[in-house]
Amino acid sequence: MECSRQVQVVDDKQQVVSCHMKSAAFDEIQQRRSANYKANIWQYDFLQSLPTIYNGVEYTLRVENLKENVKDMFVEAKDQLAKLELIDIIRKLGLGDLFAEETHKALQTVVSSMKNNKNGEEEELYMTALRFKLLRLHGYDVSQDVFNAVSITKCSDIKGLLELFEASYLAFEGETILDEAKAFSMEALRNVYPTLDLNLAKEVAHALELPMHWRVQWFDVKWRITMYETYNKNIDKRFLELAKLNFNTVQAILQKDLREISRWWRNLRIMEGLNFTRDRLAESFLCSVGLTYEPQYSCFRKCLTKITTMILIIDDVYDVYGSIEELEQFTEAVDRWDSSKTQDLPECMKTCFQALYDITNEIAYDIQELNGWQVQALLHLRKAWAGFCKALFVEAKWYNKGYSPSLEEYLSNALISSGAIVISIHTMLSVGSTDEKIINLLGKDEDLAYNISIITRLYNDLGTSMAEKERGDAPSSIHCYAREMNVSEKEAEEHIKNMINNTWKKINGQCLNNQSHNLLPCSFVKVTTNVARMVQCLYQFGDGFGIQDRETRNHISSLLIEPINLDKTAKD
Repeated sequence: MECSRQVQVVDDKQQVVSCHMKSAAFDEIQQRRSANYKANIWQYDFLQSLPTIYNGVEYTLRVENLKENVKDMFVEAKDQLAKLELIDIIRKLGLGDLFAEETHKALQTVVSSMKNNKNGEEEELYMTALRFKLLRLHGYDVSQDVFNAVSITKCSDIKGLLELFEASYLAFEGETILDEAKAFSMEALRNVYPTLDLNLAKEVAHALELPMHWRVQWFDVKWRITMYETYNKNIDKRFLELAKLNFNTVQAILQKDLREISRWWRNLRIMEGLNFTRDRLAESFLCSVGLTYEPQYSCFRKCLTKITTMILIIDDVYDVYGSIEELEQFTEAVDRWDSSKTQDLPECMKTCFQALYDITNEIAYDIQELNGWQVQALLHLRKAWAGFCKALFVEAKWYNKGYSPSLEEYLSNALISSGAIVISIHTMLSVGSTDEKIINLLGKDEDLAYNISIITRLYNDLGTSMAEKERGDAPSSIHCYAREMNVSEKEAEEHIKNMINNTWKKINGQCLNNQSHNLLPCSFVKVTTNVARMVQCLYQFGDGFGIQDRETRNHISSLLIEPINLDKTAKD
């Protein structure tokens, strides 16, 4: 690099030193950091070639016939327990949306039966826990007082313990009986596990690995079908056939969406100049499926996929590629929504900004076309992306200065840098409300979006903190707490897990409160809550975005590529 000749230096030696320092700074920018992400494993031609036969009329007609059969089962289920078990099976097999009306009526009957039970007749813990779980999941304000702390500790029935364990994860803040129920049932299940037959052992292991309430429901359907088919010989075969056909027909729609979004991605050609970032189109689409798999949300899924790819790319611009000076310019460009502010930046950063600019404008246009031109969609989306980039820039400055914030300071910024607010704004405008007041309040005052954002960052940190520490990234919540409290990283991890548990309690309460008072659109609440579940799924076994060939690859194969074999059900 040539030195500036405009400033005269008396001492020639000093001039040489000055030139050397500038050259070193230049070389440092040129020798960019690397996260060593592997190349994309899902090739375009493969995604375009995914075949399906389950979009034919004959399968649609068969599904409709089987739906009528299952509706008859609601009529046949006379007693309260039969109704509850029917609803539970339907939910576990991913059929809840097909029988929403029947489920609602059945649960109303169950609530009436509870009110009419004036004598408080004793019942098995299994039924109490199952009823509590299903009523809370469907928005009924059922009290923890249906449980008796003494009777809980006397339970030895495995089915009862399993339902009690699952029900305990629906607790609100301050529900101590459910805290006791969780601790007792967890220990009891762990102790009895070695003595169980294979069927129950698998059920218990599955629950202890992750409770149902924290799982992405659609991702669990195949496992449930296999369990019912293999071990529950008494289950009505029509259930299994309907569940399989429903899964395969939904998968056919998802494959169509994936083919379309992969064509968009290839035509965009953004990755040709970005060798530092993650090429994760299939994984981004998987995330959109985790948030909303329902067939009617194809357009929204493709929108979510575009958003997620941009979150990943921009996150890598700040974490891996840009110098602090470049990032300051990039942040200003996004804040002002002005491409002229990127003129002095490397070509790849210009490309990133232009892609963000074009994609956001397109999404805003689609939202306004759908919801009315009076909606200021672009204004809200720009504001969300600007906030995201500013928060990432704060983290970049922390890294640059070697600064370790307190956990409170870290999480205050992570509320935005997690990317969940960006997704929440897009979700609200796309499938929720266009009310300016509601949109402007998202992420404020510890509302639902706020808690989802915090839990998103905490899950992410648990899965990626080790890899980020090895490559010298800014501190995670684990490292911030460990340093602040002078404890080991293991103790810090336990603290973060407790924070996740407590945040879920807040989310549970907010979801029920919303259903009671209609504060937010139900579609928005459902999608936003699934953000927490999807992030947990991605980072449960490490970095699900950075590393493709582990659990994330299995999810993509299972949910988007491999249909369920119908032959066995047909023969039965």
